[in-house]
Amino acid sequence: MESQTLARKISQLALDKKGRDILILDLRKLTDITDFFVLMSGESDIHVKALTDYIEEKLAEENIKPWHREGYEVLNWVLLDFVDVVVHIFRPQVREFYSLEKLWADAPQERVVEE
Repeated sequence: MESQTLARKISQLALDKKGRDILILDLRKLTDITDFFVLMSGESDIHVKALTDYIEEKLAEENIKPWHREGYEVLNWVLLDFVDVVVHIFRPQVREFYSLEKLWADAPQERVVEE
């Protein structure tokens, strides 16, 4: 699956589980480490876990699995690395503290909202 398509699919899956403040950052012209970041917030550790599990389960149905997962034990900031797309699922206060949106402010951003 093309990286932009995957980023948008992940965003839609996050909407299915009521992910908050979903943002896609296009990093293709800024770094070689990945093409896209997908950022989202979950309101509680249970919500972060639900978002993580749902995204992993739905993508696994299409034989798409993360290369690496980090932070699942603590559930403040979970990272799912699909190589060309890296998903960051934050608790709101952790997202505000690390402020990846500001760190990557030069990246084109696409805010994802329910239609």
